[in-house]
Amino acid sequence: MSNGAREDVRGSLEAHLARLWRYALSLSGARDVAEDLVQATCLRAIERADQFQPGTRLDRWLFAILRSIWLNESRSRRVRIGQGVLDAGEALSVDGAHEIETNISAAQVLRAIGALPSAQRETVLLVYVEGYSYREAAELLGAPIGTIMSRLSAARATLTRTHETKDS
Repeated sequence: MSNGAREDVRGSLEAHLARLWRYALSLSGARDVAEDLVQATCLRAIERADQFQPGTRLDRWLFAILRSIWLNESRSRRVRIGQGVLDAGEALSVDGAHEIETNISAAQVLRAIGALPSAQRETVLLVYVEGYSYREAAELLGAPIGTIMSRLSAARATLTRTHETKDS
């Protein structure tokens, strides 16, 4: 492996850490597991830097690595639900300039998204939070674009019902 490729990937990782952590947290629901996933992703990216195609998006490659690690670990061991689960309010980054209502609303949205089935939660995160196109999300998740659209539609319907129920 070229040391240059390894250094290029290593030097670019920091810019993607927050997004990787957010994605890992969405998948796992647990802070400690998310941290381990991000660390494993960074290590694998550095080890396999020669596999990265220059001119393509590093973030897509990193998200694919993270997802692959998550799926492999999920298959090999049962993740304990309820241990180290991060409260939605804790995941918010608050710089002091946001109003209390915004924080409460964001926490409610995060809790509602967190309650979605994992496939819908993952798709919502990639498209609405990370800004991936339907096609990019489909490629990353290895699913047809119609499945991505269906998951998003179902998630929107669930979130709307949840919101309407709370307003009643």
